Amino acid sequence: MSACVDTEALSGGFDTPPVAAAHAFRAAMSALARPGRIETISGGRAPAPVSVAAATLLLTLCDAETPLHLAGAHDNRAMRDWVAFHLGAPLVAPGDAMFALGTWEALGGLDRYAQGTPDYPDRSATLIVELSDLVASGSRLRGPGIRDAAALNLPDPVALQRNAAQFPLGLDFYFTCDSRIAALPRSTRIG
Repeated sequence: MSACVDTEALSGGFDTPPVAAAHAFRAAMSALARPGRIETISGGRAPAPVSVAAATLLLTLCDAETPLHLAGAHDNRAMRDWVAFHLGAPLVAPGDAMFALGTWEALGGLDRYAQGTPDYPDRSATLIVELSDLVASGSRLRGPGIRDAAALNLPDPVALQRNAAQFPLGLDFYFTCDSRIAALPRSTRIG
């Protein structure tokens, strides 16, 4: 962190860290366990253009041992300072990231991120994709955690179908908008 840190970087953490982190972790895991279900998550605030949901996920899931990639407009000086102060997470290139944050377009091709290996499928990245809207309509989802079917507006259903076809390899996703999140694990089939 530089000597000229903007005071914006110092704010935005959880007001009551143990309680807020527990609530946020539960919402994040609930979304992952029920693909396509939209959850509300709050407590974190990061510099623009980061949503409340994305900031809260970062505060909950990332730390000094979690390589993070910031893409596009999310990679700015204020956000880098915020990450350094609140998370201590190393900022890395896409291929070295455990988590990546940005819009779908800024994150680029999915093949840029670790997909896991046959021996270690868990060594893959999770992408936090910022959307302008998050609604339970659009692509039809099936698989573990979904009773019959769910629906979610996905940014690129074809690319996400190719990702799911690699299971048990592939990426996991959180989609964020304002204070809402939805998750799409690689085990989810997209119709």
